Amino acid sequence: MKDFQGKTAVITGGASGIGRGLADRFAEARMNVVLADIEEQALGRAVKEMQDLQHSVIGVVTDTMRKESITELLEKTISQFGNVHILCNNAGIAAMSASPKGVWEVPDRDWEWTMGVNFYGVLYGLQVFVPHMLEHGEASHIVNTASLAGLTSGGGPYGVSKHGVLALTEGLASDLRADKANIGASVLCPGFVDTNIFDAERNRPNELTSDGTPTAPGESRERIRNMLKAGKQPREIADIVFQSIEEDRLYVLPHPAWDDYVRARVDAVLARGSLPSVDLAAMMQRRDDGEKY
Repeated sequence: MKDFQGKTAVITGGASGIGRGLADRFAEARMNVVLADIEEQALGRAVKEMQDLQHSVIGVVTDTMRKESITELLEKTISQFGNVHILCNNAGIAAMSASPKGVWEVPDRDWEWTMGVNFYGVLYGLQVFVPHMLEHGEASHIVNTASLAGLTSGGGPYGVSKHGVLALTEGLASDLRADKANIGASVLCPGFVDTNIFDAERNRPNELTSDGTPTAPGESRERIRNMLKAGKQPREIADIVFQSIEEDRLYVLPHPAWDDYVRARVDAVLARGSLPSVDLAAMMQRRDDGEKY
């Protein structure tokens, strides 16, 4: 996709973090932007900030766990701007209560919430928006946000959901190519980015509250927050994604410092070996040496 001016981009999880970075980048390319987010107040602030800059933008409160909510998102977008040309299935959460447990101990509600937002939210986005894009036939692109957790070893709801998004996007790209569709596909696999993803408990549905489940210890939460703050800024990620759309690249890995860990996992698979480990201390040293991870 090369022509962006006057086209329309829809971004879930668009009120903050990577989603907001993408929104700003698309708006600067003179696109119409639709921010979709479950947080109504944050969404309102983001829309106002962008409108104050004279950008063409609307906000739609969206619960990506509900397919009917994503259908409403498409309908409102078409009503306001017409055809959709870029879809960023970006909304994501991390259930901190699952962090210190073995995969067999994680409560069903943590699995349901994490998979509901991180995996099914992406799947529903494809089910709703791809038929629309195929029908209008104009150059389009889909970006699904996974994570380096989808490329490296590790379990738990978050890692499993991101592995699912990676596989889903690879299948999407293959199917679109076979259909000779005028739609590109990318899977974004970032490392640490300065976002609030690990404070996502504020948006957990009441019916999926983990009663009596201990959350990650305060020290662990603070360590994660510090690692996120030391990572890349959302705008850096957005610039890389924009270039990837222009170049029709499937795999978007904006953190080269993690390449060795991705390679180690693939090598272990091909060697029929044991599970490789991730040395966070080494990653911290790279950060101290000035390399953004």
